[in-house]
Amino acid sequence: MQGKTEPVDEHVEGGGTRLRALLGEMVTTIVDGRSDRTKEIVRLISREPFTRRTWSEFSYLTIAAPLAGIGFACVVITLTAGAILAVTFFGLAVMALSVRLARGFGGLTRQLARGLLDEQIEDPEPFVSRPGFLGWLQSCLRDRTGWRSMAYVAVKVPLAILGILVGFAAWWDAFFCLTDPLWGGPGGHVPAFGLPAQLFGSGFFSAGQSGFGHGLGVFCAGVVLFFAAPWFVRAVVYLDRRVMRVLLAPDALAARVRVLERARAQSVDSSAATLRRIERDLHDGTQAQLVALAMRLGMAKEKLAAIEDEGRGGASGGASGGTSTRSDLDHVRQLVDDAHRGAKEAIVELRDLARGIHPPALDVGLEGALSTLAARSTIPTELVVSLHDRPTPAIEAIAYFCVAELLANVAQHAQASQASITCTDHGQWLRVVVRDDGTGGAQLSRLGSRSSGLVGLTDRVHAVDGRLDIASPPRGPTVVTVDLPLHA
Repeated sequence: MQGKTEPVDEHVEGGGTRLRALLGEMVTTIVDGRSDRTKEIVRLISREPFTRRTWSEFSYLTIAAPLAGIGFACVVITLTAGAILAVTFFGLAVMALSVRLARGFGGLTRQLARGLLDEQIEDPEPFVSRPGFLGWLQSCLRDRTGWRSMAYVAVKVPLAILGILVGFAAWWDAFFCLTDPLWGGPGGHVPAFGLPAQLFGSGFFSAGQSGFGHGLGVFCAGVVLFFAAPWFVRAVVYLDRRVMRVLLAPDALAARVRVLERARAQSVDSSAATLRRIERDLHDGTQAQLVALAMRLGMAKEKLAAIEDEGRGGASGGASGGTSTRSDLDHVRQLVDDAHRGAKEAIVELRDLARGIHPPALDVGLEGALSTLAARSTIPTELVVSLHDRPTPAIEAIAYFCVAELLANVAQHAQASQASITCTDHGQWLRVVVRDDGTGGAQLSRLGSRSSGLVGLTDRVHAVDGRLDIASPPRGPTVVTVDLPLHA
């Protein structure tokens, strides 16, 4: 029995050793992870006062605060005067002027935010005045952008005061605490007015305090404030960013209307371009072929009539007459052959033209049409289609033409050995992805310059509120993603 228990004891002891080793590794990993995280935070805090973003935000705070005061004063004065004089026609004009001033202040703030904060807020629709003074007055008083800017002016004042008391005061006090020896050293007066007195008690930075400990405490407070001030400023600027995005950005409804108007304009231009292309193809190609066909048939008809006349006038002609008749018949046969060839060419052109308007392959659905494109591609192409709901015919046509143009571009420019097509639906959206293993480095502007078809594809996609994206790093692969609504 004792001989049997020894291996068990060794096994248990070995298991305990491994468990302790595993727990030790876990503790070491957690400590090392926390240590790395702590080092990252310390590195971030130590670098922050010396970054461009910190001083850009401080510059914005310094410029925006007095600008807010000026804008608030102008708006309040004009709005109050307009309200007092509202019983007269002149009061309405003053109120309209107040709205225009608020709109101007909002535009100036957006430009300042773009330059210093890199806050890309889209400009609203420009102010459009109706004819006449009454039209201008009515347009001003109904200007939603102006009233929203006026609301921003009202909110901006407390934000500016908060920025001065928190952000600007932190930098101010940090500067004077760090330069304490220049203000008289121990026993001098540090002209701090913000955070230090609140943090260390009233009177700590006042005159009458002296000694090495006092000077060291002032300097340490300056160091702490120097590294904390950027975060105070960032907090205030963050609040300002949020307010700007709500009040100074275009109204959501107006922005949507602008997008739809742009899409409608692109759709109209695309339709006009398509009609011009069809007219040009019919005029220069099919029409010319049909005219030539009619001329050849007319010449053949004349020749046949001449042969019939010769047959009636000289049924007993000699060898020369027979030779002439055979020559005329050969000429007529040649004219008929040319007319037949021209008719077939015209039929082919008409078929291609009709296929360009609506491909017959789409009659069986998008999956069958894409299968035809993949089979006809000069590059081996893999197709994956997963559709639960069939798109509308217009969306199917756009998806088909996008894939056809992209595959043609791959064959001509990509130098690829393989391509793939993926077509899936996600909710109310259809996603088509064309991928190739070519040289890459493609850009939409660059592709558009060498292939006008891609410019047309972009217009087609945007016309139905869709999106076309290209990801093509150097040396590939190139991935083109087309997102379209299922129903349009």
